[in-house]
Amino acid sequence: MCGIYGVLGLAGDARHPPELLHRMGLAIRHRGPDDEGSFAEGPMLLGMRRLSIIDVAGGHQPISGEDGNVVVVCNGEIYNFQALRAELEAAGHRFATRSDTEVIVHGYEQYGDAFLARLEGMFGLAIWDRRRRRLLVARDPLGIKPLYYHESAGQLAFASEAKALLVVPGIEARIDRSALAQYLSVGYVCAPNALFAGMRKLAPGHLLVAENGRVSVSQYWRLTAPVDESRSEQSWIDEMRSELERSVREQMVSDVPIGAFLSGGIDSSCVVAFMARHTDRPVRTYSIGFAGSSGAALYNELPHARAVAQVFGTEHKEILVQPDVAGLLPDLLSHMDEPVADAAFITTYLVSKFAREDVTVILSGVGGDELFGGYRRYLDEHYRRQYQRIPRFIRRSMIDPVARRLPSDRHHRLLNELRLAKAFVLADSLSFEERYRRYMEVFNADERAALLLGDPPAFDDCIARAFAASDATDPLRRLMDVDLATQMPEDLLMLTDKMSMAVSLECRVPLLDQRLVEFAARMPAQFKVRGGDLKYAMKRSLAGILPDSILNREKRGFGAPIGAWFKQELAPLVADLLSRETVLRRGLLDPDAVARTIAEHEQQQADRTDHLLALVNLEIWARLYLDGASVAAVTEDLKAKLAA
Repeated sequence: MCGIYGVLGLAGDARHPPELLHRMGLAIRHRGPDDEGSFAEGPMLLGMRRLSIIDVAGGHQPISGEDGNVVVVCNGEIYNFQALRAELEAAGHRFATRSDTEVIVHGYEQYGDAFLARLEGMFGLAIWDRRRRRLLVARDPLGIKPLYYHESAGQLAFASEAKALLVVPGIEARIDRSALAQYLSVGYVCAPNALFAGMRKLAPGHLLVAENGRVSVSQYWRLTAPVDESRSEQSWIDEMRSELERSVREQMVSDVPIGAFLSGGIDSSCVVAFMARHTDRPVRTYSIGFAGSSGAALYNELPHARAVAQVFGTEHKEILVQPDVAGLLPDLLSHMDEPVADAAFITTYLVSKFAREDVTVILSGVGGDELFGGYRRYLDEHYRRQYQRIPRFIRRSMIDPVARRLPSDRHHRLLNELRLAKAFVLADSLSFEERYRRYMEVFNADERAALLLGDPPAFDDCIARAFAASDATDPLRRLMDVDLATQMPEDLLMLTDKMSMAVSLECRVPLLDQRLVEFAARMPAQFKVRGGDLKYAMKRSLAGILPDSILNREKRGFGAPIGAWFKQELAPLVADLLSRETVLRRGLLDPDAVARTIAEHEQQQADRTDHLLALVNLEIWARLYLDGASVAAVTEDLKAKLAA
């Protein structure tokens, strides 16, 4: 696991001294505290920071081939490197290390750009072809590892994190108003966009090539597996079990201590169960719960995690926290590069920091819901068919008016059920795509128009783009296609990477193994969700492996009770960060629209947790990146305001 970065002069030799690489590396030293490497020649400056995982002694990067003409840096892991190595050695290539990165060098030498299709893993990589003076930069198919780039004034710069680009002369931290509109829409910024003006994110499954002064971006992988309707239910269940086990086993390869996050849900429990089968010592597992704060009980999954740990005899550790949110947010948003309206980034950071005390590699259950049907929104069509049996005039004249007046609060069990019922009823008359938007959007189109100062800018509607790109005819498969193209890489995987790497912890996601993803795509929808039963086939494939109490328990998100905190412990912080004076000074949003959002949340007219988190995080991000304030200064100010 590493952080990579580089600068290419598109019109000739490098415009900056090689010392720039060291400054770029310092900006993301947390990604690779063990080692630093660089290459500088002609127009190319190439660097990396290394977190040593495989071939600790011999895996120093950059890595070159036998003749030195191909130079590579890679952030991530190539899980099938041993099979690729045997294939390439048979073709005559000689390896100098045991590192998985070296297969990229010889794979490119042997197959050219087509070698990307042979890699199975998570990666952001860069290849400098010295003979052709050609740079290739690529991001893994699912977007597990991030890659930012910036092209202007005859130079191309790239890095694993945006902050490394901001030390390059000529690259300034300015906000992109179009990307801001997208952020307010979905709560994150979706590739190829970035919140920094002039920056771009390389999209999952894409490669960038710079050659002869020109830069081009193309897609090298997309999920095209056709649905297979010919197989029996039992054959799908049997293969799922073996594929889940294979993906976990293959991602356990490591020369340093390894563990697993354990929430007690199906996905993390599945990973732990199969890890336990393939190790001769207890699996190290880590769980987190919240204590002494509003809404904490609803997010406490420690008893469930403890039950799974006991079944599999893990070396289990848990932490009960009452987080200092004012002290955390500036540091975490600095690491995130871009704000996100998802409280899971707080939880992920805290449990990552806890696990890093013992291990360097962690396995996570991220991805199981998207692949195998675990979200409540996937039941929308099922319940809608039942709801529409009620005569239309009753739905419109009686149920709708009542639903509009229902209180909403996701941090209270009853009010959360009312929140979900309200959203379902009020979306009944909408189109399929618009109903999905109701589940996924933060600020809808009308709210954005009221919120943004000036004319609302045109922006990349990533949800519409993802729907247009899906060729699935089944409604459930279409929803999953959209999730895999939007929320999965740009929210869940982005925060997982940034928060784990903030503490120099490599996080692997075996449920997003490429072959497992393609297997899931071929599976008919009726085996993923049957009637009102989510994860139908996955739960049956794990029957007898996981306890029934885990297979049948109610799903909870891996987040924090941030909405409850906003009403109570953090209310002074919200009042300060989103005050009329602060909003006017920032000059991006309408203060009246912001005030309405706060009031609706406080009065339980609507649950505005995500809306407020989006706005709070945006203001803290702006202080750090646009104003240039230090993390320490912003933290001190927030703590002072909270104390006052």
